[in-house]
Amino acid sequence: MRLTKPRFAPLSDAEMTPEQDEALKDFRPGPVLNIFRTLARAPKALARFNAWGGYVLSRRNNLPPREREIVILRIGFLCKSGYEWTQHHRIGLREGLSADEIERIKRGAGAGWSAADSALIKMADELHADQFVTDATWAELSAHFTPKQCMDAVFTAGQYTQVSMFLNTFGVQLDEGQTLDPDLKGF
Repeated sequence: MRLTKPRFAPLSDAEMTPEQDEALKDFRPGPVLNIFRTLARAPKALARFNAWGGYVLSRRNNLPPREREIVILRIGFLCKSGYEWTQHHRIGLREGLSADEIERIKRGAGAGWSAADSALIKMADELHADQFVTDATWAELSAHFTPKQCMDAVFTAGQYTQVSMFLNTFGVQLDEGQTLDPDLKGF
């Protein structure tokens, strides 16, 4: 985690205005994660964030869920976002990644991946480093994914870069019962 305490504490139920409470209605019943309790401080932004984030995590995103999680986890790791990595580690397992594959995401495209998975990791690396995908990597992506899937892969990397940036900067802390990956301690 970049910060050991939040710059903006997640809102408690008692602190919320009616507008903030309304922005969180789709997350209830059940526990509301720290990310959303923090973003509720800007309820209009949270509503727009949920609309785009909802697309990226939905079936309208043509990138298969397993492959989407490869991109999200790689971006989260590159951004040193302990919160993002922790949340999507669990989601990645649910979407078909093995624990070994999740560990290998940290090591990059040369860690024993299929050509398709390697292309996704290379794309995430290039977007993170230069905000651009080279022709060579684009050709690799295009050999395995449809044009819409390639677009959705870039959209996913961009969305989770933004998410990682505000999680890190706002100091959003892990939710109760979660443990930070040792490789993300000290950032």
